[in-house]
Amino acid sequence: MAAVRRGPQNGSRTDCEAESVTMAPFPKRVYRRIRFGKAIVMVSGLPRSGTSMTMKMLVEGGLELLTDGIRTADDSNPEGYYEFEKVKELNKPRDLSWLNGARGKAVKVISYLLPHLPETLNYRVIFMHRNLHEVIASQNKMLVQRDEPAGTDDDRMLALFEEHLKKVKHVVAMRPCFDTIEINYKDVLDQPFQQATRINQFLGGRLDIERMAAAVDQRLYRNRRAS
Repeated sequence: MAAVRRGPQNGSRTDCEAESVTMAPFPKRVYRRIRFGKAIVMVSGLPRSGTSMTMKMLVEGGLELLTDGIRTADDSNPEGYYEFEKVKELNKPRDLSWLNGARGKAVKVISYLLPHLPETLNYRVIFMHRNLHEVIASQNKMLVQRDEPAGTDDDRMLALFEEHLKKVKHVVAMRPCFDTIEINYKDVLDQPFQQATRINQFLGGRLDIERMAAAVDQRLYRNRRAS
């Protein structure tokens, strides 16, 4: 897969600024489309990195989602989670035939499960990045609300997240079934129209950009890292 666009990086080891699009060469994409059908849109990233926000943008823009409503909205995600329970079986020896019905739709898949997706389908991955200190703070806050122990200390969790993101990015870049755009959570909040435009272009240019941008709610940015 070849990177077709890469913007400036800020060099921060925790901000994970993302301005890249990685896609297979055009002839290979055409071949895979003919052989394996329309791509599944995968919204991915670490938990608390803005994946639910992105799913809301997509449905407002006119893209059909694959969700089941089992996990309902709560204080941590008042707009809802947009999840599909069968996604959690991707790393298990289960029947994954449901993926065939997801072609042309958007599904939320945490980054840990991306490597388990079968090669016999095409995926357009919107990979969300967020300042890792904010991710950890948001996850810790969620655990407190659920009366669950925090477990791993923040410094160790930071290192684990950095290593995980590096490995996942490598795996996705090496597999021809994936085309990927990297989106920064804060960029979406600061420039919703511009980032909605990027996502729309990546997905073929048929979504309602204005409705996508209007779906972004600044009030939900509650675990900010001080500049």
